Amino acid sequence: MPSRPRETLRVTLVCDASEQVNLMKIIKSVLMAAAIGLLPGLGFAGCGSAFCTVNTSWTNESAMTEAGSSLDLRYETINQNQSRSGSRTINAATVTESHQEIATRNDNLIASYTHNFNNAFGISVVAPLMNRDHSHIHDPQGEASFEQWRFTRLGDVRVLGRYRLPEFGDPQRSANMGMTLGFKLPTGSTSVVNADGELAERSLQPGTGTTDFIVGAYYFRKSPGTNGSWFAQTQYQHALNHHDEYQSGDSLSVDLGYRHELNAKTGLLLQTNFLSKQRDKGTQAEPSDSGGKFVFISPGMSYLLTNTMQLQAHVQLPVYQYVNGIQLTASKSFVVGLSQRF
Repeated sequence: MPSRPRETLRVTLVCDASEQVNLMKIIKSVLMAAAIGLLPGLGFAGCGSAFCTVNTSWTNESAMTEAGSSLDLRYETINQNQSRSGSRTINAATVTESHQEIATRNDNLIASYTHNFNNAFGISVVAPLMNRDHSHIHDPQGEASFEQWRFTRLGDVRVLGRYRLPEFGDPQRSANMGMTLGFKLPTGSTSVVNADGELAERSLQPGTGTTDFIVGAYYFRKSPGTNGSWFAQTQYQHALNHHDEYQSGDSLSVDLGYRHELNAKTGLLLQTNFLSKQRDKGTQAEPSDSGGKFVFISPGMSYLLTNTMQLQAHVQLPVYQYVNGIQLTASKSFVVGLSQRF
């Protein structure tokens, strides 16, 4: 979505440029090897934002109805290299603003730990590590200069509590329904600079600097007669404060998905992901070039490695993208994830 990613990220990882590259190469190699070795020919998932909207936890967390824990590790890559105005792609060379955006590549590794205290209450902690490479041309109509930021950082951590409502309906087709409530914490850096000492724009920084309130609801149902299950989830996020004259816009997401069992280990997955984000606020924000509405379709596959470990892979494709002003978007993105229950 945004021309300069305006999403949440994490605490600072101290490494020099070569260490950052090696770290991300190792991470990619491990996860890609797992995906390619077990799911030949599959890609991953993406969206036009700094983070992917694909929901990789619903077949694991939503299905958990007893006390226990799960660990979800996912790698996603999102290459924002399409300039967009409204719902149209445009030629970046025709942009006459102070910045002519070139591309932003996001490679994210996101760890999620969930613990159910009993069949009603649970808690999740989500901590993402992201590698970002952003480049643009400053003052394209005057003394044009190329600028680039490359960094690997931990970003804003999310802590969510979950309450599962009592089951209702036919015991053979009972529904799992609940609510989520929590916060995004201001753990990500807001002071990243490039090799020339230039401070990155606020929307490019790994953290927003704000504490955000998050509320949501989910619905999960198995359909034994059809070897399928489906889910619906919605989530709303609102920044409770400003930080250094910046506040990210509110966001609303809605996910709908279906899983069909091919056999005891393999499942086909299909999701529709909707995201609406309002404009950012504050003198350090860019309200005219932030926010938008997005609809994605995300086919994928899951494979049960063991009785408690599952591998997933998705490709996410945009169905509709509308941005305010001029922003960078992605034509497709990829996700691969491992989930372990214990």
